Amino acid sequence: MVSVAEQYEAYPYPDRDPAEEKTRLVTGSPSHPLEMDHFLWGGARDWSKPLRILVAGGGTGDGTIQLAQILAWAGRECEITYLDLSRRAREIAEARASARGLTSITFHTASLLDAPEFGRFDYVDCCGVLHHLPEPEAGFQALREALAPGGAAGVMVYAPYGRSGVYPLQEAFGALFDGASPEVRLAEARKIVAELPAGHPFRANTNLVDHEQSDAGFYDLLLHSQDRAYSVSELGETLDATGWQLASFATPGLYDLSRITGQGADLPEHRRMALAEKLRGTIKVHNAYLVPAGAQRPQPASGHRRANVPHLRGLDPRALAQAIGAGKRPSLKAGGVSVPLSLDKRTAPLIGSIDGTRNLNEIAAMAGLDPLAFWRLWQPLEAALAPWGILLYSSLFRRVR
Repeated sequence: MVSVAEQYEAYPYPDRDPAEEKTRLVTGSPSHPLEMDHFLWGGARDWSKPLRILVAGGGTGDGTIQLAQILAWAGRECEITYLDLSRRAREIAEARASARGLTSITFHTASLLDAPEFGRFDYVDCCGVLHHLPEPEAGFQALREALAPGGAAGVMVYAPYGRSGVYPLQEAFGALFDGASPEVRLAEARKIVAELPAGHPFRANTNLVDHEQSDAGFYDLLLHSQDRAYSVSELGETLDATGWQLASFATPGLYDLSRITGQGADLPEHRRMALAEKLRGTIKVHNAYLVPAGAQRPQPASGHRRANVPHLRGLDPRALAQAIGAGKRPSLKAGGVSVPLSLDKRTAPLIGSIDGTRNLNEIAAMAGLDPLAFWRLWQPLEAALAPWGILLYSSLFRRVR
């Protein structure tokens, strides 16, 4: 059996070319600073204070580079500690940082299980790693021990239903290619996958694309030697056992049972989310923000605090404003779900005023609206976009005026 360490030396993941840093920044969840502020700090973090960050299992650097670059663009001070077992992955991450001139990162070749040895951190990122540990609970506990008082974390773990078809193939390939080199395993598995019948659960699962994008993606998806998925219920049980609690999923609309069925309002929140996951059937990863057990659970930022600064993530506010103003009803994609928008045309000027620096009071003043009139228009906009991680509040790019 090829070990996890051997796999990532042979096929560092995800597949990244440092030369591409000149043309694009890879962004995602968790650990986008706007998203962190929105879900963990009410959109009101004091960004004049440095942020100490641990990236536990940083791979080829997506989360690390995202954090360092966005905070650098915002002129915010941070100290980022990167850990990963793979020397090749670390080299790629370092090259990406060098290509961007990022100097806030310290790189270490180490396991996330060693995280407490590197200090205490305000924020811990762990994306796509915990589910690859022989004992994932030990990983959750190590991250908890590395957290400073008042700290929080963003994690990604696999979810079962959106990955249908993956685990039978992993099990079969593990038995068939035991003892073979990573290169042989990859070549032989590719032949088999190419001939899978149309009705095979894996081939029928259109949510899965990693195997089509690179050798590293194929290997990580179908040939991994240590891989498990967490249902919402199983994730909750693990958090309870390791000193954590869920603050929010990064796309809470996916887990909102009321958006799927009018039933279940009397059920506990965790039960409603578990049922929503089963009814959706397409969730393949859980992007979650965590805080320590016993800490006050943060509420996502909202427009009730008029000093909050709104952002539209992944959208051009002017383009959306133009569409809404023209009476169109665009559909947006979020978490693999199509989100239809039906907004009052009068919200168009408000949307067009979103620039990541203006707060809600300033947007209302620009529109000539009193607080009540503004809220009547803004609240439906927030309700339509915020649950999908599209509308986020953060003062990251705001300066004192």
